[in-house]
Amino acid sequence: MNYKSHIPNTITILNLLSGSLAIILLFKGFIQTAALLVVLATVLDFLDGFIAKMLNAKSIIGKELDSLADVISFGLAPALFLFILMEKHPITETNDFTALLPYLALLIAAFSALRLAKFNIDTRQSVSFLGLPTPANALLIISFTIVAGKMPQFLGNNFYLQLAIIPLSCYLLVSEIPIFAIKFSKGFSLSLNKIRYIYISIGMALVLFLGWLGVMLAVVIYILMSIILRDR
Repeated sequence: MNYKSHIPNTITILNLLSGSLAIILLFKGFIQTAALLVVLATVLDFLDGFIAKMLNAKSIIGKELDSLADVISFGLAPALFLFILMEKHPITETNDFTALLPYLALLIAAFSALRLAKFNIDTRQSVSFLGLPTPANALLIISFTIVAGKMPQFLGNNFYLQLAIIPLSCYLLVSEIPIFAIKFSKGFSLSLNKIRYIYISIGMALVLFLGWLGVMLAVVIYILMSIILRDR
């Protein structure tokens, strides 16, 4: 193995550790800190690929390690965010059936693993994606849970809306919907990356002014832009 590959692989391991620590802090009640650790994992997930390409240090082990880390940070972690939100709802105390419904959130982890496995063997996804990438899906789920906590009358008390997020998320992960990649695989020129620059500008403005609600809206806009521009 090229010694240079240890650099991006180390970053990937930091991604995994960030997601693991996020899960621990989530169960200790430090939800905001846990969410920020998943954001950190997202940044690290971008950096490991960027640095691997810059150093010409891509490897088979690195590709597999990246998926294993992503299952934790962007599969299990967001599933548990939604699980905890749903489990705290009073409806889960009414009978044994409703008490089991929050466990359906674990399907997000399962479908994230399936999406990552498909991605690893799908040669069609070298410069763009088919289905929602796991980091974007994780940010959507986590921002939704935080916004729900801050808007109980609209989202926090709507248990069945929370439940509906599960099949929607699972579908988006493994769908054939073309999703444009935010990575600059062909350089940084404006002419080749106009859509990316427009989206990044919109996303940064939303996050800056709206916080976690902005994160949620940014992911929704990412999906909608990909669908609208799919034939262009």
